[in-house]
Amino acid sequence: MGKARTIRTDKVIQGAGFAHRIKEKSGEDVFRCYQCLKCSTGCPMAEAMDILPSQVIRMAQLGRGEELLRSETIWVCVSCYTCSIRCPNDIHIAHVMDTLRELALKQGIPPKRGRVILFHQLFLASIREYGRVYEAKLLAKYEAKSGELMKNARLGLAMFRKGKIALLPHKVADIKGVRETFARLKEGDEG
Repeated sequence: MGKARTIRTDKVIQGAGFAHRIKEKSGEDVFRCYQCLKCSTGCPMAEAMDILPSQVIRMAQLGRGEELLRSETIWVCVSCYTCSIRCPNDIHIAHVMDTLRELALKQGIPPKRGRVILFHQLFLASIREYGRVYEAKLLAKYEAKSGELMKNARLGLAMFRKGKIALLPHKVADIKGVRETFARLKEGDEG
């Protein structure tokens, strides 16, 4: 038999310090959650998740960090903010999910779904460039870089015809502010 592989984990990933690390990185205090389940019942992606949003928050409270960072849920979350809007305690669960994705990447814990990091990087690049997602460019870049050219062309065309995808990008009014935010986040990661 082969040697058992030891996985080294940062101490902050497990135990009580994990929730504090989330608060430090996201600004969200997961201990304010009293498990009303409104986030989970409203989540449009709940069926695709292995852990529901309310369970993510509870696991963070319990310090089950490594398990959270290995879950599919943090990568399946589309950051639509439905959970954040529904939360009676104003916990921005989408911010927590973003933080968990970033922590997973820093820990070298890859998502179970192969090309999710590529999509995540292209999504953030689109936000950085336009202040919002430019779907047509995101789709084209994703398909080109993933080697699946034209895989979703039919779907993209149908969405364009229904007015769901714009042919030209729309930038937010304060694109400079968006780029400054990205710069501050990068500085924080390097510091």
